[in-house]
Amino acid sequence: MKHLVTQLSMLLITVATSGSAFAQQASPDPAAPPAAEKEARSPWLLVPMFSSSPKLGTALGGLGAYMHVFDPKSRVSLFGATYRYTSTQSQIFGAFARTSSGADHHRIVLVAGFGVIKNDYDDYLGTGVPLKTDDNLKALAGRYLFRATGDWFIGAQGSAANYQVLGATAEDDLALETLGIKGFKSAGVGVTLMHDSRDNEDMPTTGWFLNVNNIAYREALGGAESFDAYRVDLKTFWKHGSGHVLAVRQYNWLTSDAPSAAQATVILRGYKQGQYLSPYMSSLEVEERLLFNARWGATLFGGAAGLYGEAPTPLERSVYPTFGAGLQFVIKPKERMNVNLEYAQGIEDNRGVYLKLGYTW
Repeated sequence: MKHLVTQLSMLLITVATSGSAFAQQASPDPAAPPAAEKEARSPWLLVPMFSSSPKLGTALGGLGAYMHVFDPKSRVSLFGATYRYTSTQSQIFGAFARTSSGADHHRIVLVAGFGVIKNDYDDYLGTGVPLKTDDNLKALAGRYLFRATGDWFIGAQGSAANYQVLGATAEDDLALETLGIKGFKSAGVGVTLMHDSRDNEDMPTTGWFLNVNNIAYREALGGAESFDAYRVDLKTFWKHGSGHVLAVRQYNWLTSDAPSAAQATVILRGYKQGQYLSPYMSSLEVEERLLFNARWGATLFGGAAGLYGEAPTPLERSVYPTFGAGLQFVIKPKERMNVNLEYAQGIEDNRGVYLKLGYTW
């Protein structure tokens, strides 16, 4: 969780763990059971959150959100908050809003994060150096999108953060200085070009999604350093069989002149973000989403990420694979939202168990 500031910037691509866009919501099934229709009318969404891994420790928390539709042609909007407490005594609070209005011509995403994050590394960045850090976080990010034509959107985004990294002891401070790792105050703005033909944003079965965006962090905007980040996110979905879906994602994260704490990192399930850093990262994931019935489903997934460029500290390897499986329960049939429990396995001690709202992507 050390690089939660960077994760908040990424959240502009997939806010609320998925909300880059508000793809067309499915119409309610007229033959749906009365119980399902009654459940779908509730505007509240409450989901427990859990994660556990050797490098992250254990985190418990929850998400609460209010759903609202501004007009008949707009998608479901969410207003919510999350809270997590970890076994390292970290506390993280987040608030978010993702809205669709004006017949889905206007979409706004806002994310705010606050926290005290305590890390305990046995082997920080593969250097063999044990390290403990206490990190303070305040961050705000936002994005506006306008439907230009058809399934194409254009927009602008920005983020600001005051992120401080302190060693738990004087020895840890020395290790941070030696490794060149430091907290930073950042502020940046950028543009977004997006295509989204998915039939639903939370549980898509068909269509494809492309998001190309950048953030230019500048001292003139109030940041401590000037650097750039670029991201290209491509996802495709094919429906087959009795409602099953084959999903593929290719993701790129490129940085220029970024400080070490803001460089690209492995973002695959099973890995701790910020554990491995490099100026550039590209990944490919394939996921089979199986549908058992109207409520239950499962996932089988695999993929790999590659780090390249001159890393802040030398890495023993450049390719990081992952594979795993999960079980899903559809908590909101009408809105097509699910609760997702997954296990992911990476290399060495990189692995994790996650319980959260929605698919990972």
